[in-house]
Amino acid sequence: MQTIREDHPAGAAPRLRPEYPAALFDWLAEVCPGHDMAWDCGTGNGQAALQLVRHFRRVVACDASPAQLTFAEPHPHIDYRLAPAEDCGLREHSVDLITVAQALHWFDCAAFHAEAQRVLRPGGLIAEWCHGAPRLGDARADALLQHFCQTVVGPYWPAERRHVDSGYRELAFPFAALPAPAFSMQVEWPLARLLGHLRSWSATAACQRAGAGEADPVAVLGEQLAPLWGAAQALQTVDWPLSLRVGHLG
Repeated sequence: MQTIREDHPAGAAPRLRPEYPAALFDWLAEVCPGHDMAWDCGTGNGQAALQLVRHFRRVVACDASPAQLTFAEPHPHIDYRLAPAEDCGLREHSVDLITVAQALHWFDCAAFHAEAQRVLRPGGLIAEWCHGAPRLGDARADALLQHFCQTVVGPYWPAERRHVDSGYRELAFPFAALPAPAFSMQVEWPLARLLGHLRSWSATAACQRAGAGEADPVAVLGEQLAPLWGAAQALQTVDWPLSLRVGHLG
């Protein structure tokens, strides 16, 4: 049974989340032998599905959370479905590419990979990726941000989050691995946008509930970062390196 994902509360605004790089999907389409159907598993708000549909005739995008799917942007060639990762309902050997973006740690991994092996076409690909805490270009600002992510709110993530921190290295991958380039999400954000992103995390909400009546940890971080950030509307580079693994049926 798939655990419903909780990286962000269901009501978190999609604009507070960085976009996956288009170059990632361009590369996946280049190395994938077929372009008829892609399955985006644990689609959330459909961010990855909307990139996939540029390259594949049809995209099936599944999630176990009805609340997450309410934020998915409709598209005539994307079929959004309420379904667990371990039992998607697709036909055997019908999928050219399977993607899992920041969701694998919520799945029953062995059951999902068995389902992936069932639905992949011969030569089809599976790509799984995640990202951890954001990084800043300034060493002093980045030290403050990493302290917030790891020490202040880090203990309030669900236990499954440890697999994100390890880049999924502790999770089995029963596929023939394909070497992949390095990709990262990168944005130019003002400080308020970064703070809004951090506030949207479920771990931040849990931290605030646990410390009810104490200082808002996001506000405290904002006060610490402000002198290093510059003007209130100044844009700074925020970067999330992706941990990506790609493979095909061996």
